[in-house]
Amino acid sequence: MRSSGRKMTIRQIIVALLSFFLLTGVGGGILAAAALPMAASAGTVANAGTRVFDDLPTDIDFTKPSQQSVILAADGSHLATFYAEDRIVVASDQISPLIKQAAVAIEDERFYTHNGIDAQGLIGAAFNNFTGGRLAGGSTITQQYVKNAVIEQGRILGDSALIASATERTISRKLSEARYAIAVENKLSKDEILTGYLNLAQFGPSQWGVEAASRYFFGVSAKDVTLPQAAMIAGITQAPGKWNPITNPEEAKKRRDVVLGQMYKLDMITRDEFEQAVAVPIEDMLHVTSAPNGCAEAGISAYFCEYVVKDALNDPALGDTREERIAALYRGGIVIHTTIEPAEQQAAYDAVVASVPVDDESSINMALSSVEPGTGHIRAMVQNTNYGNPTSEAPTDMTLNLNAGMNMGGGSGFQAGSTFKIFTLMEWLKEGHGTLEQVNGTPVKFSPDSWKISCAPGARPGEAWGPGTLEGIGTGMMTVLAATKQSVNPAYGQMANRLDLCNIMDMATNLGVERGRVAMDGDAETAQIANLGLTYKMGEPLPLMPNPAAIIGTNPVTPLSMAVAMSTLAADGNRCEPQSYTKIEDSDGNVLSERKPECRQVIDAELAHRTTATLAEVVKTGATGERAQLAGGRPAAGKTGTANDDNHAWFVGYTPQLATAVWQGHHEGYVSMFNSVIKGVYHREVFGGLYPAMTFKTFMDSALADEPVKQFTRSSTDPTTIRAPRAHAKEPGDAEETPASHDDAQGAPAPSLVGMSQEDAQSAALAAGYGYVTRTESSSQPAGTVLRQIPGPGQDAAPGTRIEIWISTGN
Repeated sequence: MRSSGRKMTIRQIIVALLSFFLLTGVGGGILAAAALPMAASAGTVANAGTRVFDDLPTDIDFTKPSQQSVILAADGSHLATFYAEDRIVVASDQISPLIKQAAVAIEDERFYTHNGIDAQGLIGAAFNNFTGGRLAGGSTITQQYVKNAVIEQGRILGDSALIASATERTISRKLSEARYAIAVENKLSKDEILTGYLNLAQFGPSQWGVEAASRYFFGVSAKDVTLPQAAMIAGITQAPGKWNPITNPEEAKKRRDVVLGQMYKLDMITRDEFEQAVAVPIEDMLHVTSAPNGCAEAGISAYFCEYVVKDALNDPALGDTREERIAALYRGGIVIHTTIEPAEQQAAYDAVVASVPVDDESSINMALSSVEPGTGHIRAMVQNTNYGNPTSEAPTDMTLNLNAGMNMGGGSGFQAGSTFKIFTLMEWLKEGHGTLEQVNGTPVKFSPDSWKISCAPGARPGEAWGPGTLEGIGTGMMTVLAATKQSVNPAYGQMANRLDLCNIMDMATNLGVERGRVAMDGDAETAQIANLGLTYKMGEPLPLMPNPAAIIGTNPVTPLSMAVAMSTLAADGNRCEPQSYTKIEDSDGNVLSERKPECRQVIDAELAHRTTATLAEVVKTGATGERAQLAGGRPAAGKTGTANDDNHAWFVGYTPQLATAVWQGHHEGYVSMFNSVIKGVYHREVFGGLYPAMTFKTFMDSALADEPVKQFTRSSTDPTTIRAPRAHAKEPGDAEETPASHDDAQGAPAPSLVGMSQEDAQSAALAAGYGYVTRTESSSQPAGTVLRQIPGPGQDAAPGTRIEIWISTGN
C-alpha cells in the first residue's frame, strides 16, 4: 500500500471502518466521524465510543481571512487598494445562489445532508488508499473550509510549518481535519460554512474568494454572475492553474461543462439551462479586470497615498509593532478615510501642470501642498511628475514625494529663499518692533561677533557677512513694511542682526516648519548639528541651522511644512499637526483609530494678526506677490521666495480657510533656473513672484470658489501705524538706526515721474528713496516715456515703497 506520512496497518483501517458503521447505527454520522481518529490511534472501538465527545475540538474560531484594505478620499471615493491576497470578503446575500449551487454540485453534493463528514466519500477514499490507489481525502466543503482556514492562518503568521501541517497528505491530518469539521458543523449553519468557504478558497491564479475572482474574470460582483460564469468559478478552485480560462481556455471549458453537468444531474438547473450554458464560448464570458495593488492606482493622488501609508504605519491602533501594522494594511481589510478633497486635489494638479507641464523641456519640477487651518487636514498634495519607478521609456517617473521629508517618503527639502523672512518679521514684531520702523536697505557686512546665536555660538560665520540684493529696488532707509513688500534682503539682514537667530529658528519650528533631512548615524550633517549643541532625535527631521544666511532661507524645508506654518498664521497662531486621515475602520465598520485635530496655541493671536496684516500687503499691486491676488477681492496674505541663482522659487500664502505652499525648482539639487524655457517660453529668471504666485492664485481661486469670502481678523492696531516704542535697548553689534518719526511713518508724497524717460524716472525714484518696477504698455507716446505710475504723483508712500512705472512701447 502506498502512503505518505504516517502509515496505518490493515487492522487499524478495518477497525476504523467498523467504528464508523457501529457508531452510525447508534449515534449518527457525528459520532462515527469523530470516532475515526480515536479508533485509528487507539485501535479499539470502545475507546472511540467513550472519548468521542471529550475529543471534539472547541477552539474553532478561525483566523479572519486576509482581505483587501482600501484608502478613500474625504468624500468616500476610492483612491487605492492594498492586499497580500486579492480577496474581498462578502456576506452570504452578496454571493449568487448560482455560485453556491455550483460549488455544492462539484465539491460536495451531500453538503446539506451530512454532519461535516461524507460517509460515502470517506469510505471510498479509505478503500482507495488501502488498495494502493492515490491517497484521497473524500473532503467535504466543511473539511476544505477547515483546511483553508489553517493555511490562511499560516500565511498571516508567516508559519510555514502550520501551512505544511494543513497540506500534508497523511491519514492523521485527514482525521484531525474531520474532527474539526464536525465541531464547525455543530457551531455554524450550513450557509455560514458555505459562505466562509467561498470567501476563503482560491478561485483564480491570484484571486481568493469568489468576489475577487468574479471581478477579475468577469468584471462583475459575485452576486451578478451568470450560470456559466458561476460554474466556471466553482470549478476552478481544485486546480486554478490548470483551469485558468485566460491561459487554458479549452481545459477551462471542459471543467465548466463538467460542473454544469453535475448541476443538471442534481436537478439544480433544467436541460435548457444546461444546453444554453455549455454553448457559451469562454471568450464571451470573460472581461478580465485586474485589481490594482498599491498607490499607483491613486493617479494624481499617488504621492499623497504613499504619505497616508507611512502615516498609518505609525498608528499604534493598527498594532504594537511595525510588522503587525503592515499585516493590518495588507491583510486586515481596513478602510482608511483620508482628508484629501478630490475636487481640490484636481484643481491643485491642474494649476501645477498649467504652470509647468509633466515632462516639460525645462525639466523643472513643481509641488503644491494645501492644509486646512484649525484642523491640519491635508486638502491637496500634488506635483508635476508621474508616479512610478523610472524606466528607459519614462525616465522622469518617480516615487519621491517632493512635498514631504525623508521620514515620509520625500527628500531633503528645498531652500526656502525669502519666504523664510516671515519668521524674522514675526520675531521682530514679538520683540516690540513695528513695521513702520525704518531700516537700511543698503547692503552691508556684519562682523561675526555681531550675530546673537545663543543656542549655537559655533554657528557664527568665520568672516564678515551680510545679504546682498538681487533686485533693482533701491537702497537706503525704508520701512520694514516696504522691505517686506519688496523682499529687500539687506533690510532683513539689519533686522535679524538685532535679534537672536535662535529665536527666529524657534519661531519657524514652532509654527511647523521642518527640514527635509532626517538625523542619521554617521551622517556628516547630523554630526555637525550635534557639534553645535542643537538637540534632535535620530530618525526625525534635523533642526533648522541658526546661521546668519538662514534669514534669507538657506535651510532646506518641505512644502508641506511651510503650508502648515501658513495655516498656523491663518488660525490666529493655533498650530495643528498635519493629518492625512481622519479615521481607520476594520472590515466590519468598527472604528480602530479616530483622529481629532492635534492643535496648540504656539504664538499670541495678536502677533499672528499683525503678521497677516503685513503679509497681506505683499499680495497687492506693486509688491512681489501681486500675481497671487485672488479673484473677487478675496483677501490673501503670503510671501514670495527665490533662492540664490534661482535654484528654488516659492510662494507661500493663506486665506482664513486655506493655506498653501508652492515650490518650483529641480528636485535633484541646486540647479539654476536662469535662462529656462518653460512651455516653450524663454525666461531669463524664474522667481517666486512668477509661476509659484500664479499657481497659488489659480489653485486658491478654484478651491475656494464655493466658499464665502472671509476677512482676516484685524490687528488691534492698524498696520499702517504699527510702530515700535521710542525706547529701544540696543544689543551689542546692533547697527545704528534712528527711529522713524510719526510723520515719517505716515509716508511722504511720491515724486512725479510721468512724462520722464525710463532712465530718468528710475533715477528720480531711487534719489527720492523709493524702489521701482517697470511695466510696458502700448501708447502713441514716444517709446520709453513714463505713461503713469502707482502710487500716483503726490500720493503718500512710505520711503522704500516700490513705485510701479508704465513705460510706453511707442506703438
